[in-house]
Amino acid sequence: MARDISTNRFAAQNRKARHDYSINDTIEAGLQLMGSEVKSLRLGRCSINEAFAAERDGEFWLINAHFPEYDAANRFNHEPGRPRKLLLKKRQVVKLINATQRDGVTVVPLAIYFNDRGRAKCELGVAKGRRQADKRAAIKDRDWKRDQARIVRNRGGD
Repeated sequence: MARDISTNRFAAQNRKARHDYSINDTIEAGLQLMGSEVKSLRLGRCSINEAFAAERDGEFWLINAHFPEYDAANRFNHEPGRPRKLLLKKRQVVKLINATQRDGVTVVPLAIYFNDRGRAKCELGVAKGRRQADKRAAIKDRDWKRDQARIVRNRGGD
């Protein structure tokens, strides 16, 4: 049976990140995972709500991501909270290091998904934290745009 490759299949999303942070740039990174981690990820049981990416020795690592143990893996299981290496090109690593050295800028995972080849990918966002007033303004703008679309849609039906 052929696999449906028409859409990216999200295994985990960090929806709150787009609310808490202003995303300036996004980068797709590969993940270095063990077999039991991939199995757990395919079940959609991963949590990246508290996760972030940090630089160690010239490489980026995904920290605080929780991949629960895969029950059928027995003794070959993985540690659920271990740091996972992000697979990036050297140019991307340098770009992220330069970005994080600025004040208030961090790298947060926005989503983990499987691409069309079945490889696990992590979408990283170069983000700057929002203040409470900025969050309220973003909610206000989003609600107003939704109301505008509703008004236009209702006028078109007359």
